[in-house]
Amino acid sequence: MGERLKVFGLVALLGFMAGVIAQLTADYAIPWLVTILPELVKIRFLISGFAGACLTLVLISVWAYVTGPSEP
Repeated sequence: MGERLKVFGLVALLGFMAGVIAQLTADYAIPWLVTILPELVKIRFLISGFAGACLTLVLISVWAYVTGPSEP
């Protein structure tokens, strides 16, 4: 039971960190990109897809690193 709670806690922490990163990206990175690359950033789904892909890669990489191999 203790291992399961640790996993739930870790997933909750990773989700919290992903939310913070998404908020910081929305507040700072996207407005900066709008000023630098106005034509490219007008395509909002492109940025959303890129941000989602990056967050997913980070979360899966952290998860794979933390869990380690499943062999005993």
